[in-house]
Amino acid sequence: MSEAYFRVESGALGPEENFLSLDDILMSHEKLPVRTEIPMPRLGTFFLDRSGGSEADNAIPQGSKLELPLWLAKGLFDNKRRILSVELPKIYQEGWRTVFSADANVVDLHKMGPHFYGFGSQLLHFDSPENTDISQSLLQTFVGRFRRIMDSSQNAYNEDTSALVARLDEMERGLFQTGQKGLNDFQNWEKGQASQITASNLVQNYTKRKFTDMED
Repeated sequence: MSEAYFRVESGALGPEENFLSLDDILMSHEKLPVRTEIPMPRLGTFFLDRSGGSEADNAIPQGSKLELPLWLAKGLFDNKRRILSVELPKIYQEGWRTVFSADANVVDLHKMGPHFYGFGSQLLHFDSPENTDISQSLLQTFVGRFRRIMDSSQNAYNEDTSALVARLDEMERGLFQTGQKGLNDFQNWEKGQASQITASNLVQNYTKRKFTDMED
């Protein structure tokens, strides 16, 4: 029997994604609106509705608006060559930032984007003049929702939490599950059902080596 998948932590909040993480792989395939700043030869095959070149070069004309997966947009983006420019998705624009600053808890983040924080952090890669506002909005949104998420995870023992969890982004769901696991472990400890604490393999091996050295 094959072993169960061991979850790898996301790296999306840092400079680069962790491509051993399934969450990051899924996030990197989310679409990003872009505008081509130069003709892009031989790519018209993949965007037939945008192709404006002859059959020979099959180019995407300059000024074309496309939706590219995040990983491709990051690969093509270059400040010096200006191959493409990125348009902010609506959820990160000023209008929605105002909503988040008013009351972030009312927003269904999973509906807006299941990787809201990770995707938003990766947008900072594109050197937008709104980067400072985006980063502050991401942080304030997280802080504003964090307490409610953790309070709910601690006060929902053996209750149906599907309606609450459905509104959380993937990172928030991970926090909620961590909070519930901590609560369940505490409840088991109070009932005397906690597993026995044993020495780690590292300590056991060190003790064995120490006894061997003493015998020698």
